[in-house]
Amino acid sequence: MAQEVLAEWGMAGVQHLRHRVAVLVIVDVLSFSTVLDVAVSRGAVVHPFRFGADAAAQAEAERLGAVMARRRDEAGGFTLSPVSMLGITAGTRLLLPSPNGATLSLGAREKPVLAGCLRNAAAVADAARQIAGDGNIGVVPAGERWPDDSLRPAIEDLLGAGAIIDRLGLPCSAEALVARNAFRSAGADLPALIRSSLSGQELIGRGFPGDVDLAVEQEVSRTVPRLRDGAFRA
Repeated sequence: MAQEVLAEWGMAGVQHLRHRVAVLVIVDVLSFSTVLDVAVSRGAVVHPFRFGADAAAQAEAERLGAVMARRRDEAGGFTLSPVSMLGITAGTRLLLPSPNGATLSLGAREKPVLAGCLRNAAAVADAARQIAGDGNIGVVPAGERWPDDSLRPAIEDLLGAGAIIDRLGLPCSAEALVARNAFRSAGADLPALIRSSLSGQELIGRGFPGDVDLAVEQEVSRTVPRLRDGAFRA
């Protein structure tokens, strides 16, 4: 069969794709993938961890000799806010709990995992093609969660996935084609669409407009965060 790009949402998408592709690209634009791009581009090593298990996370951070990221609303230090990563220094080891991107990354198990966003779409696409060889490439928009913990498809992740799929330039499944076409259709309106989306408005309303500003920047980074030995590195 010819090489193809496949796309599915969330953890169920990871589970569906991981046996069908040679590499998985996790796309969580607001904010996990953007945080990784900013942090890893500055030389940090980021360990993803499941969200909500605070005691276990703290114990793991101590075991690794890592700084544990705080919740976004906690003042000071590193959090899931991309702005908080602007001051991170090379060699910093960070444990980063995340309800979406981190969980999906860990769910890929033995499969190579990259984290992609609008900032590094072309670089991630190039790396995915190199890793995959002739194999299929899976792109997983993370989505967000509704209050009942069900998946909420999020347009910022659809558009981020579409940007990477567009850069891949390969035959697409129907799902991947829809994401690619959504990105192409957004055009110059893409930043405004993300700012006005439910996710964008939530962050802006909570006082994090700078996080959205960083996330909507396109092709400003050639960094490719790849999960190796339990941590994302450049």
